[in-house]
Amino acid sequence: MEVHVLLFGITKDLVGRQKLNLQIPEATTVSDFRRILQEEYPELNDLNSIAIAVNSAYAKDNLLIEAHDEIALIPPVSGG
Repeated sequence: MEVHVLLFGITKDLVGRQKLNLQIPEATTVSDFRRILQEEYPELNDLNSIAIAVNSAYAKDNLLIEAHDEIALIPPVSGG
């Protein structure tokens, strides 16, 4: 199934794109999706953590991703 991925901050810089359309298997959870990202984009492994939002809401690892969901990769933020 196809999902739409938005990349922000350093994730966008590391991958070199703002948006991706990815094919993932049916019954993929957010945890599975993280693993798929690490395999396809190993440069993201250098980040300590990436929050994932599905359809504009922060997602827990056990959330099941559905076809055509919009997924956002939100990198850690620092500053003051």
